[in-house]
Amino acid sequence: MGRGNSWVNWRSSQRASLVDAEAVEPVEALVIRSQRLRDLMVQEADLGERVMRALILRRVGLLESGVSGPVIVGHADSADVLRLQGFLARNGQPHRVLDSDSDPCAKTLVERFHVDPHHLPIVLCPNGKLLRNPSETDLARCTGLVRPIDPTKVYDAAIVGAGPAGLAAAVYAASEGLAVIVVDCRAFGGQAGASARIENYLGFPTGISGMALMARAYNQAQKFGAEMVIPDQANQLGDQTHTDGKRYVLSVGKDETVQARAVVVASGARYRRLDLPNLAQFEGSSVHYWASPIEARLCGGHEVALVGAGNSAGQAAVYLAAHVKKVWLLVRGERLEAGMSRYLVERIMAQPNIEVLTRTEITSLQGRDGTLEKMRWCDRRSGKESAHPIRHLFLFIGADPNTDWLAQCDIALDAKGFVRTGPDCGEGRHALETTRGGVFAIGDVRSGSIKRVAAAVGEGAQVVAALHAYLARTDGTAATSHPIGRS
Repeated sequence: MGRGNSWVNWRSSQRASLVDAEAVEPVEALVIRSQRLRDLMVQEADLGERVMRALILRRVGLLESGVSGPVIVGHADSADVLRLQGFLARNGQPHRVLDSDSDPCAKTLVERFHVDPHHLPIVLCPNGKLLRNPSETDLARCTGLVRPIDPTKVYDAAIVGAGPAGLAAAVYAASEGLAVIVVDCRAFGGQAGASARIENYLGFPTGISGMALMARAYNQAQKFGAEMVIPDQANQLGDQTHTDGKRYVLSVGKDETVQARAVVVASGARYRRLDLPNLAQFEGSSVHYWASPIEARLCGGHEVALVGAGNSAGQAAVYLAAHVKKVWLLVRGERLEAGMSRYLVERIMAQPNIEVLTRTEITSLQGRDGTLEKMRWCDRRSGKESAHPIRHLFLFIGADPNTDWLAQCDIALDAKGFVRTGPDCGEGRHALETTRGGVFAIGDVRSGSIKRVAAAVGEGAQVVAALHAYLARTDGTAATSHPIGRS
């Protein structure tokens, strides 16, 4: 009888195994290093398709079974439990959650490791290490999701952001032989990854969840050799002179750096928040910025409120309506059609448990210990306020550009903070190039971009041609050292 690792992790030989397997009769095994397996998958299309499909189906099975990966122990409705659970789910990592209030196994672990209930949650990693309420980065490193960056390697392109634009750029650039590294501070997929269902994306007539679409892109990019550093924060961008030309230096995380000949800014946008004084104390446990199965289970059978009038809000409302007692959809404007696709408006109107309130604003939130108990909203036409015993609020009110880390550098932003690109940034600039040669901006972070998944993917593909042209133009040339950004 033999025993071996059945999870072939072609993306990195340094990552921990998720499962083991036992052979009950003699078998022959072929050991292939991760890089060689990637080469085989690209060069042998039929075999590569079978291997890729097997790995994806195995990961889906692990996610559904919940019998492998890190174990989170804590109060089921704790904001930190939801934070860690959401992080692992968004990154496609199998995991289990044990409620410390009701699960006997959880109570045993708490007693065994002498954990004060006030110090929960804890996370038991597959390697046996115990973490006490870790940050997402600490959890990622413990589970092998992130590995150290080689500071001596020079990439052709460093892509900041792993949303639709960033992943598209990674797929096309890596497939054309460029050395690519992708950095994102939280998870792959961006805001699109949080969409319950995308139905207006070309080629998916029955729709597809944002997570499923972005997971395919994430795996596809790695299949062609793109390196992923998720989660890790891009902090500072500078450039240096070398004998073989200019290199950009991207400061990442606490003390790591990435060297690249060109940079693609695809850092997207961050969710807007309501202007309420106590909003922050309910975020994570009662106030949510995406609607995933985690939130659906948390709100099952209850009434929820959702603020927003765009497509993301419509998708979330329809998704939640299948799981909750009632969805109160609050809209500042006069009508949904002003900012939402017609098919979504029709679907919302057909749902008996979605009530749309136009020209309505939330005025206050009430609760204690981080748990929302009641909210008040106002009809702006009549001025009448009403109180409702609702414990969960979903906010889909747009986003602001994630450009704080570029705010003090020589990269021009427009009045709203989006990155300016094109000819008005300098003579001979590519349509996606910023005021710094070799630094490009794509997707939602770019000024004037169309805020659609398909448009972001198109810009991700388009920027690769610009990368090739820039790299060919600057091969072997030198530049003056110049720091260009600090967070």
